[in-house]
Amino acid sequence: MAGLDYEFERLKALVLELELTTVDLVWRDRDDLYHVRNPFPVGGVYEDPATGAAAAAFGGYLRALGLVATPARVSVLQGQDMGRPSVIVVDIGPGGGGITVTGAVPIA
Repeated sequence: MAGLDYEFERLKALVLELELTTVDLVWRDRDDLYHVRNPFPVGGVYEDPATGAAAAAFGGYLRALGLVATPARVSVLQGQDMGRPSVIVVDIGPGGGGITVTGAVPIA
């Protein structure tokens, strides 16, 4: 994932055609640790270093597919490959319970 490179306008057109907001590229390191890249051309940026809304949606995705036993806590590492590392913690409640996102991006 460190080699992420894409054609900005082509991905933007595809995301708009599919009526998406963003795209997450995810690699599972462990059951509770994920590395994420978040290209965001519809927002006018090549990539977001920390995306709380996407992390919350990802928590819902993990729960809906039964990929975590709830309640669960997973960490999302984002921004490392673009020099803006962040750690986002996603707490996933059971069943239809809530999803809480906390995290930080160091400011240089």
